Amino acid sequence: MSNKYKPVLEVFFLSLVAFLIHKSFFFFTNKVSITDGFRYSVPALYLFFLICSVIILLIVIKIKEKNINSVGQTFLLLTCIKMIVAYILLHPILQSTNQLMTPEKTNFFITFAMFLTIETVVTIRILNKNQ
Repeated sequence: MSNKYKPVLEVFFLSLVAFLIHKSFFFFTNKVSITDGFRYSVPALYLFFLICSVIILLIVIKIKEKNINSVGQTFLLLTCIKMIVAYILLHPILQSTNQLMTPEKTNFFITFAMFLTIETVVTIRILNKNQ
């Protein structure tokens, strides 16, 4: 595999580590039963955000090859699109008045923020390689 695609492997590895920590948290705090009622399971959320992150990074890598000055704007545009899709997925959960949905809302936001952080850090590293 080309060295330019190394960030994709990093995102995959970091996602796997975060997923294992996340699942372990529910297991060791005896809250596994809470996740049974989630609209979107923890693995499904991680898979969705992993796919989004990989797509974003692959596009950012391609844009970097053509015009490095457009990488930042491309990253912001793709992140905004991901946020819109994530909001569409989250909307039914937000509309629920059921108090049992609070852990799922928190779970969704933590997963979203973690992947956003990973993508941002990896994109910064991609941009800094030329300096």
